[in-house]
Amino acid sequence: MRLEWMLALALAVLPVQAKVLRVCAGENEMPYSNREQQGFENAIAKELAVALGWPLEFVWWQDGRFVVRELERGRCDLIVGADPDDARLATSRPYYRSGWVFVARKGESFSLQRLKTAAKIAFPGNSPAEALVRAAGRYADWFLYLHELVDFKSRRNQYVRWEPKRLVEEVASGRADGALLWGPEAARYVKANPQLAMQLLPLGLTDHRGQPIKVRYAVALGVRKGEDALLAKLEQALARKQKAIERILRQEGVPLLP
Repeated sequence: MRLEWMLALALAVLPVQAKVLRVCAGENEMPYSNREQQGFENAIAKELAVALGWPLEFVWWQDGRFVVRELERGRCDLIVGADPDDARLATSRPYYRSGWVFVARKGESFSLQRLKTAAKIAFPGNSPAEALVRAAGRYADWFLYLHELVDFKSRRNQYVRWEPKRLVEEVASGRADGALLWGPEAARYVKANPQLAMQLLPLGLTDHRGQPIKVRYAVALGVRKGEDALLAKLEQALARKQKAIERILRQEGVPLLP
């Protein structure tokens, strides 16, 4: 009996292990995230951890194709920038909305005619930007340039990313007449160059088949399906930290939509 009592007492005085917020984060996915924690999603994750009162741990990934798989396998618990319509995830309410933008020198504006007559436009492949370039009839003209922007890496069996910083620098250097990017990706690099500005793409754009091109998106938090308790806590954290998160996004220069 004495041994059992001593064991119970020892267990009682052991410190309770705190819940840890394990965030799936790209180790080199700027401006979202990197190992130095310089991305705006790193900053958002830190605010959420403070609101929860939990220690924060970034679980680094290198290949964006498998982030959700890593979440499902339990290596991490939260994706900070998730698509609210991703059927693989349980998602929070959207905490910001933004859109695709046209980056050009100040005083220059977007039009479909501009795409039709430009010498060169930088854009990422497999995106609303590519659909827009195809609609303008310029995809074949810029096909080699598109692949030059990723140093001709093949997307077959490897993760290939068009670096937002490089696309913006193409415009700043004069190598491209403009660039089409997702606004949150472009914002930091446009803000850093006083010669450049970005303009949200208008609604009502259509592809070469006449189908609408979606250029406005919402962003939410994503967790594993079935993690209802965690999602509820994150919703509360979002509510407490909404102003701080908006401040991070505005400081980044992200074009925010209602």
